[in-house]
Amino acid sequence: MPDASAWRLALPHTAAAVPMARALVRTALTDTGPSADRDTAELLTAELVANAVEHTTAGAPIELVVEMLADGCQVEVHDGDPRPPRELVTRPREGHPDPWQEHGRGLFLLRALSSACGHRPTERGKAVWFTLPAGATSA
Repeated sequence: MPDASAWRLALPHTAAAVPMARALVRTALTDTGPSADRDTAELLTAELVANAVEHTTAGAPIELVVEMLADGCQVEVHDGDPRPPRELVTRPREGHPDPWQEHGRGLFLLRALSSACGHRPTERGKAVWFTLPAGATSA
């Protein structure tokens, strides 16, 4: 029997992936009762998926995984590029993008709004993830 606390979706390597990912997160958090803030989860998911579409090879698989935890949720975006996202690893410095500028703000938001975030290697590339605590949900 599949685990009802985990949701998975293969996403197209196009801009259409972003609204699909937002819809899955919204549905997962709505269907499981009180959980993490849906608006924040949707925003951070959209940023991760947009980064995966923009910064990986066209046609490469992208997968969204939403896992309900006892104390909130964890969202992962898997892509085929093994390189870590630069802004999660280092803070901006000379020659690196400023997270307040257009490019780089997504990972800044990830650090600022999630309770934890990071990345890990996978067999096919990497997963970038964040967690949100359980609490008041958005309407």
